[in-house]
Amino acid sequence: MKRWSMGVLIAVLLVSIAVPFFTSPSEAKGPGKKQSFKLGVEVLLEDELQLLEGKKVGLITNPTGVNQELKSIVDIFNEHKAFDLVSLYGPEHGVRGDAQAGQHVEFYIDQKTGLPVYSLYGPTKKPTPEMLKGVEVLVFDIQDVGTRFYTYIYTMAYAMEAAKENNIPIVVLDRPNPLGGQKIEGPVLQEEYTSFVGMYPIPIRHGMTVGELAQLFNQEFNIGADLNVVKMKGWKRSMTAKDLPTEWVAPSPNMPTADTALVYPGASLIEGTNVSEGRGTTKPFETIGAPFINGGNLAEELNKLALPGVTFRPSYFTPSFSKHSGKLSGGIEIHVINESTYEPVKTGVAIVKTIHDLYPNHFAFNAGNKPFFDLLAGNNSVRESIESGKSIQEIVAEWKPEINEFQKLRKGYLLYK
Repeated sequence: MKRWSMGVLIAVLLVSIAVPFFTSPSEAKGPGKKQSFKLGVEVLLEDELQLLEGKKVGLITNPTGVNQELKSIVDIFNEHKAFDLVSLYGPEHGVRGDAQAGQHVEFYIDQKTGLPVYSLYGPTKKPTPEMLKGVEVLVFDIQDVGTRFYTYIYTMAYAMEAAKENNIPIVVLDRPNPLGGQKIEGPVLQEEYTSFVGMYPIPIRHGMTVGELAQLFNQEFNIGADLNVVKMKGWKRSMTAKDLPTEWVAPSPNMPTADTALVYPGASLIEGTNVSEGRGTTKPFETIGAPFINGGNLAEELNKLALPGVTFRPSYFTPSFSKHSGKLSGGIEIHVINESTYEPVKTGVAIVKTIHDLYPNHFAFNAGNKPFFDLLAGNNSVRESIESGKSIQEIVAEWKPEINEFQKLRKGYLLYK
């Protein structure tokens, strides 16, 4: 009898230990958490519908424009009886996310809704009066990744300009910054390096939501649009993507996971060089390399730096497209082991500098009057510091005063204290 009781006790213990391992992610997040947290689109429909009621609506969105049940805002708006959705506008990668980086999307009719879809990436980045004909209010709902050179925030800025010029109010539906809202990192953009991957003087990792950026852009850079930001409920500045009850929807084809977004502020600097940033692999931006790199040597040198919160593993891969397509490349995979101490921009600079120093006869920054690396960094000093042999600590120290100034500027625009 005692043996039988002991067996039952052991079985119960084993089941209790095993249950967490077999709990689905959605169950682990729990319905209670979803109810206490609300996205801007959910708050709009529940509490602030008067912003759209009785109006003809133009919607700027992409596949990330979903509610917590993953239903597209396009379908939600199209089915809603309180207002009339009349047109769609797509950023880079398109409304349905079916275009690769840099690929222009032509005007077309959305098959599911029959609505006209206008591209805001390519020759026309700002909605024209013709595109806005009949629109009484513009709505922007796109997930950002918390990095200055991700183009969606500039699609938003151009839309705000167009709204001002055409006397149309614009509503920005807020979404979380997947990197959180506390840490700021990297140089602030210098005016002479303004481009579509950096329109305003903000740091690479800005620590703001799209709604907060919309207010900052509107006020500080004299857009002056009739702007309404619909805040989230239940979001705290300490929250990153992994703290949220929401599912990750890839904002672009090469941003497949929240881990990608975490390394992106620094790893994307590789795009301004002749080294692959991992496009054409299963782990873009987490995997970095080139045919001329010895992965073991590079990983060893980077691990010697003891950068906070990260370690590097030798990696060998063959990109299926983009740089070094079809060629075996050596390099590293970035493994973030402590998200709270990890510094992505410092890490990205360290990777570029180490490859530059190890392979001086093969590594190159992309050429041009304003090299793409400089447009991403927001200045030419990071590149010149690497070329002149400055240490990582010296490079990082140069952008600290700029960050301090930006901290003061952004303070008045933070919606979540």
